[in-house]
Amino acid sequence: MRKFTLTHEINCDEETFWKIFFDREFTQTLFRQVLRFPAYEIVEQTSPPDGRIARTVRGQPHMKVPGPVAAVVGDSLGYEEVGQFDPEKKVFGWKTTTNKLPGKLRQEGSVRIERAGEGKVKRISEITVEAKIFGVGGLIENTTEEQFRVGWDRSAAFMNQWVEEHRKS
Repeated sequence: MRKFTLTHEINCDEETFWKIFFDREFTQTLFRQVLRFPAYEIVEQTSPPDGRIARTVRGQPHMKVPGPVAAVVGDSLGYEEVGQFDPEKKVFGWKTTTNKLPGKLRQEGSVRIERAGEGKVKRISEITVEAKIFGVGGLIENTTEEQFRVGWDRSAAFMNQWVEEHRKS
């Protein structure tokens, strides 16, 4: 099992961050165009009056994986992510279920922010990845962590670009 934290500076205030984080257009553009997911859809997103936003998405990431990992997971690994935003703690927690190797692959985590100066926040993502597969579990965990790091770096850059472009309008 691997646990790691990804931290990125985003050039906006707290309210703007969460507004963008849950914006359908932003999310679709990020996953389909920036991260190049072959498939991605927001299945459901609810915003009840209590502020607890629940979101379910399905995706198929664009993956670059070593041969042994590809042999185990194939070329069409997909997932369903179920997450919920707690407005009191200001944390979005999520958990995925993969379409292959049920019970053998686990990915879950949380996203929170901290102020990082005037008009800036730090996005802090704490992630756990576990692959219970004899012989290649560690390789799958390493590969998955690398995919997360690359994807979250790109998402931070895109979010900052999005903030800048939408600030002008």
